[in-house]
Amino acid sequence: MMEGRKDFCIECRKETEYLLRKKEMVKTIRDKKYVFEITVAVCTECGEEMSIPGLIDKNVQEIDKQYRTAEGLVTVEDIEKLMKIYKIGKAPLSLVLGFGEVTVTRYLEGQVPSKEYSDTIKSALTSPAFMKDKLEKNREKITDAAYKKVMAAAVSLESLFSVSDKMLRVIAYVFERLEEVTPLMLQKLLYFIQGIYSALHGKPIFTEDCRAWVHGPVYPEVYDLFRDFKYNPIEDARFALLDGTADALTEEERQVINLVVNTFGMYSGKVLEKITHNEVPWKIARKGYGDGIPSNAILTKESIRKYYEAMNVKYGLDSEEGVGAYIRDMLREEPE
Repeated sequence: MMEGRKDFCIECRKETEYLLRKKEMVKTIRDKKYVFEITVAVCTECGEEMSIPGLIDKNVQEIDKQYRTAEGLVTVEDIEKLMKIYKIGKAPLSLVLGFGEVTVTRYLEGQVPSKEYSDTIKSALTSPAFMKDKLEKNREKITDAAYKKVMAAAVSLESLFSVSDKMLRVIAYVFERLEEVTPLMLQKLLYFIQGIYSALHGKPIFTEDCRAWVHGPVYPEVYDLFRDFKYNPIEDARFALLDGTADALTEEERQVINLVVNTFGMYSGKVLEKITHNEVPWKIARKGYGDGIPSNAILTKESIRKYYEAMNVKYGLDSEEGVGAYIRDMLREEPE
């Protein structure tokens, strides 16, 4: 209970303290029943629910969000991201998507979109190619200036997200699992995912080649992707393009990513860098390069697979216990 949380309880007929609790409620919308979880205020003296300022508005927002999630509908935040990504206003966006001029404005004010219109917005949010197609079809409905601005943004996004679909899916899932991921940490997690997946399944999880840079294994395409993001990458509106991509991962792929996130993901990027500096593939690829000297030498997928197959035999990398033991041993070694 937070000090100062008091309001008038109509049952106690006096001002009392209250606690905020979650409560399930059943609501019928368009002849369909839904179970929503809403916030209620409960009197600490009599246990009855209290009506406090702002709670009804909060409940409306909670129900709206859960309803949209249940029906797979876009949120106001999704539409705002779309406008930000393509640097486009409400009316022009409506026209580009083939809607009425005020449709997006109504959605931003809280009106719930139809499934058809919601899917259109989702497609525009996750696919620059879809947005370009819509832009060409409705070009005559907007100004030349707006057309050029949106097209430039779409082309830029296509170039920016030039890594493979599988790599994007893996990155999206890592982001789902971890609250904070630095570029250095992400690079190392991708490398460990590639290594363990290759060892357990005999093939790489993604096609990109890894390079033996000074600070450990790096996927240059991913490095270039993050270099363009000026803020926390996860909070950047452009990462809305990753929404839903992780859903396409197989169960085997998810199991390996979960394994890596639950083990290697507990450490900072610098600690993970130390581990890779103790590994044979990076040492061999870096041979002949001194400390601090740049190298674009390839850490071949075969060398990564063979190394991790050997480590799997020794430690059993199909379990968190085995991976944990491997990590502890690698951290005890001193880099050469």
